[in-house]
Amino acid sequence: MHSKDNSFYFRFHFFVLLVLTSAFSQTLSAQDHDKWYENIHFGGYMQVRYNGVYQTNDKLECEQCDEFWGAEGGGLSLRRLRFKFYGQISPRIYMYFQPDFAKSVGESINVARVKDAYFDIGLDDDNEFRIRIGQSKVPYGFEDMQSSSDRLPLDRNDAYNSGVKDERDMGVFFYWASKEKRKLMKELKPYKHSGDFGVFALGIYNGQTANHPDLNHEFHVVTRFSIPIEVGSQVIEPGMQAYTGKFVLLEHSPELEVVEDGYLDQRLGASFVLYPKPFGIQAECNIGRGQEYDGASESVKVKGLKGGYVTFSYFIEKWNQTFIPFTRLQYYDGGKKHELDARSYTVKECETGVEWHPMDHFELVVVHTIADRRFENHLNPLNDQKGSLMRVQAQLKF
Repeated sequence: MHSKDNSFYFRFHFFVLLVLTSAFSQTLSAQDHDKWYENIHFGGYMQVRYNGVYQTNDKLECEQCDEFWGAEGGGLSLRRLRFKFYGQISPRIYMYFQPDFAKSVGESINVARVKDAYFDIGLDDDNEFRIRIGQSKVPYGFEDMQSSSDRLPLDRNDAYNSGVKDERDMGVFFYWASKEKRKLMKELKPYKHSGDFGVFALGIYNGQTANHPDLNHEFHVVTRFSIPIEVGSQVIEPGMQAYTGKFVLLEHSPELEVVEDGYLDQRLGASFVLYPKPFGIQAECNIGRGQEYDGASESVKVKGLKGGYVTFSYFIEKWNQTFIPFTRLQYYDGGKKHELDARSYTVKECETGVEWHPMDHFELVVVHTIADRRFENHLNPLNDQKGSLMRVQAQLKF
């Protein structure tokens, strides 16, 4: 009887201790984070484009760049309409959510689709070590990491962007950067920094691009090292990145012979940036292997790929306005895995333009493009288009 009483009192006291501990923890939590919603911020941007100025060849197009460029396009279009909700909702938890209301699904345009939806978990008090979970940008390249609201050229280069369509995927990524480097990255934002994706990154992701499920139960693995270095009044940023995995073809013509469980998908790249203070250079190149349409055998094969770009710019502040003239030269030879039949490409392109900020929250970009694009698949096996056009974009950013 005595033993039973002791057991009862032990269980009772243990229960009371648990309740008190839980209540105390919840009280502290409520005191610290009862106003987490005050740390949530709202922003976004809208881009309106016209691609048809002095267009010399309406068959010259780029599906991945802008679906309204070419014969199927025409008129004004909403290129992006994005809103973002973000904030440090507790000392070690950061959240970010960004939908885009200017996507196309089938014949419908201006449809909402998730771009980013992730949270960061800080592993130390200064959040120098972070784990990112959700759909976010895959840390590969410099220009791919840049926000489309900040990038000088209207579209990302083919050589890098062909690796990760929409630059995003579902994954888990580890990021590290010291407090000093994160502070420097923030200071470089007006000079077209790529954003705080750490000095070192390592992660896994599904590998089928954003808003597509995994199809082969195999993760892609990616790593990136990119460090801004102050050299006198200038800042340079060298970097390297690589990824590997298997990609399952998303769409193909029924007549083609394809490997159903996926193709080798590997890349290695290098980057160099001299921030425009006032003269700037941004250059990247990558090599690798991936799927590509092969007309001779009417199949999709693993082939080599290579390409890169260099962008020259000059930062001018005058009359309380900002002008950034720029020129980008790019080249790419390889396939685009996410397009029909892993369409085969050879791209040679020169773009010259200017980004003008006449007032806060508004910018205007005018770009003249001269291009030679070969893009071939089963439905269009002989297709090499040359031409030029001028493109105009107005952007509201808040």
